[in-house]
Amino acid sequence: MSFRIDRMNVGPWGKVMAYFDVVSSEGFSMKGFKLVDGINGLFVSVPSQKGTDEQGNPKYFDTIWIESKELRQELNDLAIETYNQKNNGNNPEAANYNNQNNYSSNNTGANLSAENSAEQTNQDSSGESNTDNIKSFSDDEVPF
Repeated sequence: MSFRIDRMNVGPWGKVMAYFDVVSSEGFSMKGFKLVDGINGLFVSVPSQKGTDEQGNPKYFDTIWIESKELRQELNDLAIETYNQKNNGNNPEAANYNNQNNYSSNNTGANLSAENSAEQTNQDSSGESNTDNIKSFSDDEVPF
């Protein structure tokens, strides 16, 4: 199965960098996807609807589920590639933002290594590097 991005509106709107629709090679049109800037880079968020869980608490439920990791990665790569093309061609300020954050399909989720995050440093008010306040975490500690 192959996809194409039908329409992409580039932001940013907080952590949401773009909204887009997807059309499959079979002709299905799926609306309401988001490209989100997460802690591990850009990723595709599938459309969802607000509802309530068993206890009556508000909760968002996915309306589209992508079963295959390969299919999800293909959609992520296509969305990031389209996002980068739109930023570089239409909006110099957005392209600058894109280049500063170095977004690419190689810089998402599982492709990031612990080596890259270990290089992070903080600067205190004197401008000196301070790594004492940086706490590393594992995938098990992420709440989603």
